[in-house]
Amino acid sequence: MPPLPVLSGREIVKILERCGYVVMRRESSHIRLACLGRRSVTVPDYRIVSKGLMRKILRDAILSVDEFNYLRKGKNQA
Repeated sequence: MPPLPVLSGREIVKILERCGYVVMRRESSHIRLACLGRRSVTVPDYRIVSKGLMRKILRDAILSVDEFNYLRKGKNQA
């Protein structure tokens, strides 16, 4: 399994938006995203999101680490 990148909450939100998630609301330091056919996801707006929390977000979003890394690197290739 490829390693999880160390990212901020805002970077995670941008990547999730690429796979269809939309920001529904923002409360304090948490951003709530929703997507048809998938669970809603809450992402903390932290400078660094821990790897354990990152795995939880990916599990809720029904994304593998490979899929997430592919979406993350997509911006560099375009």
